[in-house]
Amino acid sequence: MTASNQLEESSDLQLSFDRFKSPAGVGVIPVAVQDIDSREVLLIAHANQEALDYALKHRIATFWSTSRNELWIKGRTSGNELELIEVRVNCEQNSLLYLVRPKRGGACHTKDAQGNYRKSCFYRRIGDAKLEFVNHR
Repeated sequence: MTASNQLEESSDLQLSFDRFKSPAGVGVIPVAVQDIDSREVLLIAHANQEALDYALKHRIATFWSTSRNELWIKGRTSGNELELIEVRVNCEQNSLLYLVRPKRGGACHTKDAQGNYRKSCFYRRIGDAKLEFVNHR
């Protein structure tokens, strides 16, 4: 079996945290976060080995904050916890998909005009060379 085939077809976990670095030099990989029920993409974040280990152990979406250079346990401050249902790995083992179930509120740290946390971080689209708000509720 070739090295590429081994990576893509085996059951061996060989995540590559070395390809991407946070501004502080921490090895991270991208994580897409999707609501398991609605299939809506909620956010894109990064994880390092510590974040992934915590997420798998505690079954809560956990990331590595590249801006704060620290473990980011989703919902710890906002209450918008995302229950981790499943973690999927892409073919090259250099990105993850967290399938989650929101426990309450939204997934984004921003709020809409009514003061509610937004369901997804993708609440705007590009239209006529400017951003337009998308109605998620």
